[in-house]
Amino acid sequence: MEEKRTHGEECCLRVQMFGGFSLSWNGKLVSGSKKTSESQFNYLMQLLLHHRKDGVSRDMLERVLFEDRDILDIHHAARSVIYNAKKRLKAAGLPDVNYIEQKKGICYWNPQVPVREDAAIFEEYCEAAGKETDPQEKLRFYIQACQTYTGEFLPQQTAVFWVAQEARRYRSLFYGCVEKAVELLRVSQDFMQMKELGDYATSISPLSDWETVTMEALVAMGRYEDARKLYNDTVDFYFQEQGLRPSKRMMELFDRLGTQMEHQYDALDDIQEKLAEEQEGTGGYLCSYPVFQGIYRMVERMMERGGQSVYLMLCMVVDSKGNPMKDGQMLEELTGRLEEAIRESVRHSDAISKYGKGQYLVLLLNTTRENCTVIQKRINCRFLIGRQRTGVQYYVNSVICSPDKSRAIMNKGKG
Repeated sequence: MEEKRTHGEECCLRVQMFGGFSLSWNGKLVSGSKKTSESQFNYLMQLLLHHRKDGVSRDMLERVLFEDRDILDIHHAARSVIYNAKKRLKAAGLPDVNYIEQKKGICYWNPQVPVREDAAIFEEYCEAAGKETDPQEKLRFYIQACQTYTGEFLPQQTAVFWVAQEARRYRSLFYGCVEKAVELLRVSQDFMQMKELGDYATSISPLSDWETVTMEALVAMGRYEDARKLYNDTVDFYFQEQGLRPSKRMMELFDRLGTQMEHQYDALDDIQEKLAEEQEGTGGYLCSYPVFQGIYRMVERMMERGGQSVYLMLCMVVDSKGNPMKDGQMLEELTGRLEEAIRESVRHSDAISKYGKGQYLVLLLNTTRENCTVIQKRINCRFLIGRQRTGVQYYVNSVICSPDKSRAIMNKGKG
């Protein structure tokens, strides 16, 4: 298999489909520019080189080259594109052969000019991994497949139907390779390589939750502080980019991180000092969503004893018509201002967490519904400036220990 890939490597047309399109012959770039004058040549090459085994029908080729443009003689136009492509390939130094052959309405790439396409190599590695029985060799093929996938398939052409189909297929294959490689690495307890794979998958396919692979590896290696930092950075990134909350898998890993952290022997006074805030800031306690969730659940349990009045408030940035703002530079600025306004308006014992773009949760302890309205007015006073047309919308719910939960606890006590 390796010989197949390396044989004639210098005298072949190297084709990049992942992460962008380029052609090179003997180290010299044939195409890779984004100029619009080259797009028809690129479309033709992408089709023919990717489908070089089965060929491309003339109808499909014309449809991709000219889309819905009104051309009087579309067959003549297609022949012109092919003719110009052949001239360009010859000028680039390729062997003087008939590069594009046509048989019974099907266009084929001439096999006399060997092709080394990253997408085809990727599939070869995937197939080899699936057939291999030795775990080490299987892992090697999966890792090589992952490293060959360097980005989305033809990302500049995602509006083209056949490209979109292939992009989905390759993305699914890549995800499968990562998952299967992770399973093998987990069994062999090679957590360093597992971390590297998680980092790579995250860089290739952001916002796909591959950080969980890296985090699992860090926890397994006992690198708890690195795992905690990765978690916080990931949560911030997901909020900033998509307004997304941590995935269930990420939350599970974060919970496991808390149970697996081991510390050296310390006196209680030293432990208490480490638990305390490093810098006690003013205003409410701003924390990550998982920490907020833990505080909420603890408060719920404390309320089982009764005597407390707790409210959960959602603060959301809205436009002049009262609709939630979804994106844009203005939202980023307003989100920062809202955070500051909330922190300065609530008490030191109240907890605050960012929930999404322009959204914050506030847990108000030992307060009343009337005081919630007072806090909202304080936030508005600090948030609204001059004739600002945007504002904040508030939703408030009382935190109540459910009767079912209370009965379950009482029954447990009676038993």
